[in-house]
Amino acid sequence: MGTGATSARAMILPLALAQFIASYAATNMNVAIGDIARDLDTTVAGLQTTITLFTLTMASLMIPGSKLTDIWGRKRCFLIGLVVYEVGAILAALAPGLGLMVVGYSLLQGVGSALMIPPIYILVTASFTDVKARARYYGVVSGAAGLGAAAGPLVGGLITSLLSWRASFLLQVLVVAWVILLARRITAPEYHGLRPRFDVIGAVLAAVGMFFVVLGIMQSRTYGWIRSREDFTIGNTVVIPKGGISPVWLIVGIGVLALAAFVWHLWRREKAGKAPLLRLRLFRSRAANLGLGTQAIQWLTIQGTFFVTSVFLQEVRSYSAIQTGLMLTPATIGILVSSAGAERFAKRHSQRWLVIVGFGLTVVGMGLQLALVRDQSSVLSSVPGLLLMGLGVGAMLTSSVNIVQSSFPDRDQADISGLSRSVSNLGSSLGTAVAGSILVAAANPGGRPYAAALVALTATALVGLGLAALLPRPTERRSGDGLQPP
Repeated sequence: MGTGATSARAMILPLALAQFIASYAATNMNVAIGDIARDLDTTVAGLQTTITLFTLTMASLMIPGSKLTDIWGRKRCFLIGLVVYEVGAILAALAPGLGLMVVGYSLLQGVGSALMIPPIYILVTASFTDVKARARYYGVVSGAAGLGAAAGPLVGGLITSLLSWRASFLLQVLVVAWVILLARRITAPEYHGLRPRFDVIGAVLAAVGMFFVVLGIMQSRTYGWIRSREDFTIGNTVVIPKGGISPVWLIVGIGVLALAAFVWHLWRREKAGKAPLLRLRLFRSRAANLGLGTQAIQWLTIQGTFFVTSVFLQEVRSYSAIQTGLMLTPATIGILVSSAGAERFAKRHSQRWLVIVGFGLTVVGMGLQLALVRDQSSVLSSVPGLLLMGLGVGAMLTSSVNIVQSSFPDRDQADISGLSRSVSNLGSSLGTAVAGSILVAAANPGGRPYAAALVALTATALVGLGLAALLPRPTERRSGDGLQPP
C-alpha cells in the first residue's frame, strides 16, 4: 500500500509534531523548576516529584494505551490522546498550586502521551509497506523525538526567561490544538478483524510493574545502588536504615514480581484462547529483541549524556538555562541532519549497518567529550563531541524503530508499538538515574563525578554497539520471521 506525497505529508506532519511536543514536555520543565517553585510557593523537591510522576505515568500506561488503538481505532486513539494532553497542558498553565500542576502535567499529560505516542508509530508502519519510504518517515518522527528532547531545555529556558513558565505550557496548548486540526485529515488503514476485549488484569499488572521498576530506578539518585545513603521511611517508620541495602532493589523487586505475574497472566490467557494485552510471540523474534535492546540503550545514552552535560555546565561553569540549551545545539543539529538523511541512507545501507554506525559515532563523540572538555576549556571544545553524538543518535534511532516495527505484521503493530515505547521510556529513566547516582557517589574531594558518569555512559553505549553487531544480517532474515528486507 502506498500513499501520494501530499497525503503522506498530511499524515506525517501531525504525527511528528505530536512526538516533538511529548519529548519536549519531558525535558523543558527541568530548567524552570526554580521559577515554578517560587510562583506556586512550593519546593524544588515537590516539582521534581511532579516531573517524576509524569515519566512514571507515561511509562506505566504505554502498553495498555497501545492496546486501545486496536479497540478504539488508531486515528481515534491518537485524537483522544491529544485532547487529554491538551486539557492537561491548560490545567498546568493555569495551576495556582502544586496540586493542580500534578493533575494537569503529571497525570493528564502523562495519560495523553501514553495514548497518542503508540499510534504514531503504528500509523507509519501500517501506511508504508515499502521499507525505504518507511525509513524516511520513521526518520522524521524519530528525529522529532530526539529534537524535542534536545530542544526542551533551550526553548523552555528561553520562554521562561523572556515570558514565564506558564507560557511554555501555553505553547504546548497552541501546538497540540494545531495538531488536532491537522490530524483530522489523516487517512490511514485501520485494524482489520474483531476488536479485542481489553485485558484489565493484564493492564493493571503491566502498569504496576513498569511503575515500580521505573520508580525504583529513579530512587537510585537519592539512595544509591548498593547501600542506602539515608533512612528509607514509609510514613514515620524506618523500613531500611542508612547504611543498609539500598531500597532501590526492594522497589524494583516489587516491579519485577508484578511483571513476572504479568507474563504468567499472558500465558494463561493465551492458553485459554482469550486475547491478552500483549502477545508472547513478540519475544520470539531475534531481530526485534535485539532492536528493543538497542532502543533502550540509545535513550539511556541520550538522556544520561544530556543530563550530565546540563549539570556540568550549570554547576561547574555556572551557565544559565539559556546558555546550557545553546551549548547542546550541536547535538540538536546532528540529530536533525542524520534524521533528514534517513531515506538516503536506507537506500544504500541496511538498517543493521546504520545502527552499528550510529553507535560508533556516538561512542567516538563521547570519547571526544572526555578528551577535550575541561572545567576551564573553551566553548568550542564540546562542539565536535556533541555533533558526532547527535549524528549517531539520529541515525540509529530511526533504524532501530524500523527494525522493531517491521518485524511484525499489521495485526501485531499495537502490541509491538506499546512495548517499543515502554522500553524506550525505561531507557530514558535509567539514563538519568544512572548518571545522577554516579554524580552523587563520585562527588567527593578529589573525585571526578562528571567524567565518571560519562565513562559509565560510554561503556553502556559500547554494549549497545555489541547488540547492534548481533542483529541479523539481511541474508539471515527468514521469511518465517515476519521480517521485511532492509
